[in-house]
Amino acid sequence: MQSADVIVLGVGTCGEDVALRLLDSGWEVIGVEPNLIGGECAYWACLPSKTMIRSANLLQEARRADGLVGRVNVEADWSLLAERVRSEVTGGWDDSFAAARFEGKGGQIVRGYGRIDGPGVVEVDGMRYRARRGIVIATGSQPMIPPVPGLDTVQYWTTHDAIAVENLPRSLVILGGGAVGCELGQVFARYGVDVTLVEGRSRLLPNVEPEASAALMEALRSEGITIHCGNRVSSVAANDRYGIVASLENGRQVRADKLLVATGRTVQIDGLGLDAIGIDMPGGFVEVDERMRAADGVWAVGDVTGKGLFTHVAAYQATIAVGDILGADPAPADYSAVPRVTFTDPEVGVVGLSEAEARSQGLDIAVAVKELPMTFRGWLHGTGNSGVIKLVVDRSAGVLVGAAVVGPRAADVLGMLGLAVRTRIPVGELVNMIYAFPTFYGGIGEALGAYGRGVGRVLDPDTEPMFDD
Repeated sequence: MQSADVIVLGVGTCGEDVALRLLDSGWEVIGVEPNLIGGECAYWACLPSKTMIRSANLLQEARRADGLVGRVNVEADWSLLAERVRSEVTGGWDDSFAAARFEGKGGQIVRGYGRIDGPGVVEVDGMRYRARRGIVIATGSQPMIPPVPGLDTVQYWTTHDAIAVENLPRSLVILGGGAVGCELGQVFARYGVDVTLVEGRSRLLPNVEPEASAALMEALRSEGITIHCGNRVSSVAANDRYGIVASLENGRQVRADKLLVATGRTVQIDGLGLDAIGIDMPGGFVEVDERMRAADGVWAVGDVTGKGLFTHVAAYQATIAVGDILGADPAPADYSAVPRVTFTDPEVGVVGLSEAEARSQGLDIAVAVKELPMTFRGWLHGTGNSGVIKLVVDRSAGVLVGAAVVGPRAADVLGMLGLAVRTRIPVGELVNMIYAFPTFYGGIGEALGAYGRGVGRVLDPDTEPMFDD
């Protein structure tokens, strides 16, 4: 059988990164991939969706200029954006460049689904390959399709269809009020589609702070997006007149030309043969240690580990895994400050613990909340500036343990907060910093009382001082 130093199962975002780094180190690598080299992020998620968001944001900013800088008349043209996504960003969903780069470094690509068939052995479509030094599992995740009655009888979109659409529907119902549903829903709405968001839980982005969710819901509703929260879809059916009819648990019906299912992602690992090498799969994920080891000679990275289904988490894990494979003794994985960003307008960024999570851990916490329009830069920014800054502080340790930011450039503001959570910078240091004025990140200082409210004095929800003046 053919052999290599390492076999990488899944050559998506992090699998490709692992393979290329090992190839650059002189190792022989076989990459097993049934789909596009480079994975979801490059072709169906991060890059094309953020391109769409960028265009939709420009469109909205032009509209906001009307009345502020003069009379503005902007006409949306979806065909320009669709062509850019198709040709410039995804290359027509053609991975020949990525494959050529992989093979140009000496790697071998095997197209198909790989299955572990014993220690160091992988089978792909009846062919067996041997890994002399190790196997890396990086098979990613797939869109999750909920078991809604009738869904299998209608033609619905997944995110792949939404990214590749060339002709917009007049109306769209989106199942799922998470990051993807909110991002794509806002994009389509700004290009003239009548959008309805349906989320079974009580609010959009149910895993972020309630204040952050409320700020985003206000912004989306102000743009004409209809939102139904706290009502799951009980059934779906095709309709000659409306296209799709979705019935909600409360008896209401929502109708649209198209239906987009954006209810999250799922990991499929049942067919990987992990039982052949004794790998545990609690909760449906591959269990790994702090250096991404799943078993002797086996590493796992990315979505399959369940540590956070984000490209940046996958890339972080890939660096650790490669270091461990090469014997570089990398720093152990630390997930205490994983940043999560929803790239709507306004952006929503969170890091660390939420208020509820901190309380559930028994921490003695204080919370600072600042409405973005009440900050200096938020007020100056003018239109489209709904948002909030929320900081969760461990009162006993005097450190920030979590934060949420909603507003323009929230993802960039989150960088400073992530550093503070990760390194446990004393809150007093954050209070006494000099913040450039007026800036969005300066709102952190305003929320902590750095401007005119008493040095070191942060108020909790009961308006009690956290520190002595």
